[in-house]
Amino acid sequence: MKKINSAVENFCETCPRNCKINRSLAKGFCQENNKIRIAKIIKNFQWEEPCISGSKGSFAIFFSGCNLRCDYCQNYEISRGGIGEEYSIEEFCDLIEKNQNAHSSIDLITPTHFSNQLHQAFAKISCKIPVVWNTNSYETVENIRLVSDFVDVFLADLKYCNNQIGKEFSSCSDYTSYAIPAIKEMCKLKPDIIEKDFMKQGVLIRHLVLPNLVENSLKVLDIIKSEFPNRKISLMSQFTPNGKSKLNRKLKPIEYKAVLSHLEKLGITDGYIQDFDSADETFVPKFT
Repeated sequence: MKKINSAVENFCETCPRNCKINRSLAKGFCQENNKIRIAKIIKNFQWEEPCISGSKGSFAIFFSGCNLRCDYCQNYEISRGGIGEEYSIEEFCDLIEKNQNAHSSIDLITPTHFSNQLHQAFAKISCKIPVVWNTNSYETVENIRLVSDFVDVFLADLKYCNNQIGKEFSSCSDYTSYAIPAIKEMCKLKPDIIEKDFMKQGVLIRHLVLPNLVENSLKVLDIIKSEFPNRKISLMSQFTPNGKSKLNRKLKPIEYKAVLSHLEKLGITDGYIQDFDSADETFVPKFT
């Protein structure tokens, strides 16, 4: 007879990929093991929306790897899990404790695949500023409930209007099927609390307009109007080609104008739109 493997309880089911592997022994789709790995830290980060960055900027933590790995990702260097420094739970706690006083928020960027580890860490931290879960929204409802124990603000992408586009660009055939319920759960758990234009708690929904996919953006706005009518939105034009995708050009002004026109038609007025000149490589952090 074989001894039962006690590691089976560590099989990863954190995200919809449901890899069910023991990340202490192997890497999942996210290309990460069970240690927190950080690719870059930017102090006083001012590139998020004003209600997130606040007066002091965010303490921005870019995690290595990704559970979605869109082929057009502007952070391609880190989303493929190629770089980064490992942190123990204790080391991560120390990192937060030493830096939170100098910032308006803690910005956890693409953190989903480290949800369990971050849950352990923040259970040991007394946070004085909002914790932001900066997510691609390819999340399970169960995971959103887990991280809501320590997360104050969900900064949530809604990338696609249907699963087929997700399959084409993000290697997942169920993006929308998970993202919409996940964002609904975020909204249920975190009603907006905004003081002096700073979001202390709540949900901000982002959408990046992609070249050749204007119709996708129009339908995403329809979904937001229908499903999340009272939440802030951030409409972005910053797409910058990474040379790895068939989306190999910047957005055209006429494409963004068409989406802005639809935004106005729907009467969505609470949130942000991005200047068109944001589509520039200088807006992409250097990771190496």
